[in-house]
Amino acid sequence: MIGRGFSQTYLPEKVKPKTVERYEKALDLLQDGSFSQAAAILADCIKEDSNFVDAYLSLAGAMGQMKKYEQSVKLYEKARSKDTAYFLLYNLPYSINLAGLGKFEEALNAVNKFLQYPKLNERSIKSGQYRKRCYEFAIQYALSHPDNGYRFAPVNLGDSVNTSDAEYYPSVTVTDSLLVFTRRVGRREEFVESRINGKEFGKWKFIDGDINIETNKGALSVSQDGEWLLFAGELSRQAHKSFDIYISYYTPDGWSEPQNLGENVNSDFWDSGPTLSPDKRALYFVSNRPGGYGGSDIYVSYRQANGKWGPAQNMGPEINTAGDELAPFIHADNQTLYFTSDGLPGYGGSDLFVIRKNAEGQWGKPENLGYPINTIENEGSLAVSADGLTAYFASDRADSRGGLDLYKFDLRPDIRPNRTLYVKGIVTDQQTGKPLPSAVELIDKGTQVALMKVQTDEKGEYFITLPTGKDYVFTVNRKGYLFYSELYALSQQQPDSVYKKDIALQPVALNTEVTFHNILFATGSYVLPKEATVELDKLVQVLTENPTLQVEISGHTDNVGKTEDNLQLSINRAKSIVAYITGKGIAQQRVSYKGYGAAQPVADNTTEEGRSKNRRTTFRITAL
Repeated sequence: MIGRGFSQTYLPEKVKPKTVERYEKALDLLQDGSFSQAAAILADCIKEDSNFVDAYLSLAGAMGQMKKYEQSVKLYEKARSKDTAYFLLYNLPYSINLAGLGKFEEALNAVNKFLQYPKLNERSIKSGQYRKRCYEFAIQYALSHPDNGYRFAPVNLGDSVNTSDAEYYPSVTVTDSLLVFTRRVGRREEFVESRINGKEFGKWKFIDGDINIETNKGALSVSQDGEWLLFAGELSRQAHKSFDIYISYYTPDGWSEPQNLGENVNSDFWDSGPTLSPDKRALYFVSNRPGGYGGSDIYVSYRQANGKWGPAQNMGPEINTAGDELAPFIHADNQTLYFTSDGLPGYGGSDLFVIRKNAEGQWGKPENLGYPINTIENEGSLAVSADGLTAYFASDRADSRGGLDLYKFDLRPDIRPNRTLYVKGIVTDQQTGKPLPSAVELIDKGTQVALMKVQTDEKGEYFITLPTGKDYVFTVNRKGYLFYSELYALSQQQPDSVYKKDIALQPVALNTEVTFHNILFATGSYVLPKEATVELDKLVQVLTENPTLQVEISGHTDNVGKTEDNLQLSINRAKSIVAYITGKGIAQQRVSYKGYGAAQPVADNTTEEGRSKNRRTTFRITAL
């Protein structure tokens, strides 16, 4: 029915009956979601009666539903020019379309006029107040985040990736060489990949293996080394009562048969949206299980030493809200997480947010990615390349091949993750040269926080991404071998560069001697530096794993200064190390100490470099 006017400028009863009949047919089409068909009829109604304000308003609404915001705004303004009073209630949808164009101040003015209307019902008041908060947020965000010339210009990934079907949930490997995503074909969701060579995307193909045989599956992500595939689905004979998370491993024959990640991760409720940290130790996902803060929350599960996943932990009220948090993506820097939320302040619907770890390894507060990355619509998942410069997302923009397509765009500098560099190598047995599956840990020298813990593969190979601008302590452990520890000064390495380091582990053997590379005492001091705990804790672990092992801690100096002073300093330094080790529960009789002063140099004392090498502490195995 045509609404009653609020002034005499527009008189609905003057519209011709046949035009009204066509108009009401268009309303039925709008109700069914057939916006294009309805728009065509409404345009004809306006041609028949240029003063038919209801037709203008309904056509404006149809254009808004089709995200043709500019046309919608012009139509609303045309209707307003014909009857200002009749238009008052339409200031709310008018404001929404203004916001769709990024005109948030004009949108705020419009919604304020709407809220001044004297006879609004409670639902209308709540809708208006919600939009007002969104516009005020947008205005404030723009003031505190100047664009500095940033241009949001998404580029369609083209026919090599996109089709007339819907493509979404993009995920990329750490080397940006493989893009995997989901495609809806009819009522099925298929997993698809495209190999990337430089800036070119290869022709898409369905992933190898039998995973696509399963019909009921959805969100997926690939581990950043390209070896693991995680996805959500309701697989025959393996699922709980709803969607679960599964893992598949890459083999020469394609992806292996999926395995359910088990009850520590999955529940009887909806579990989806998996994303895996680059060291494969933390799995982030979403679930609507009871006990959360709202609809769906983000959870994390940590992989334990035995390879099993630990109990899922809710990421807490700083991140999760009374609304829905969805689509987490952990970046290759292992410090930056992107996700969507409709419960945090934003532009309306679901917005994209980023959170970052602080120096202590704790997550900070969510930050909205801002307009125009976020809009008044519901935003989907985001994936970010390892270099932090390029983001991938799904959208149904004007140049899509049909429905949702995958796009890429340059990420604004202030919301980029840390730049990374790659560290790779092989861990071997020092005596035989055979590869050793081992645990590799990388610790931020400045904060002593472990940033990455990875397990090498059966070939002993490891591949790690690290944030740039830091120096790291590398430690490698394997039972039956002495630990390896060394300071890697990578703070000056260029982003996106590759640092190669092969590591040979020494088997536990009598009289084997190891130098502590990271225990650097201050001049004349025997107070343990804080970074000493990294290596000393590894030695404690070796002694714990080998309960009959005995070691001697040896102190050495250069030849600068008096001989007796150097001897006493070396003794005191060795004693301070012993005190730390015995304080960790190792029996006193298993750890002896001796100071050698300058008597056992390993380098030339006539150079600073040589003297630096001679100032050292070591341990030697004295009994097995």
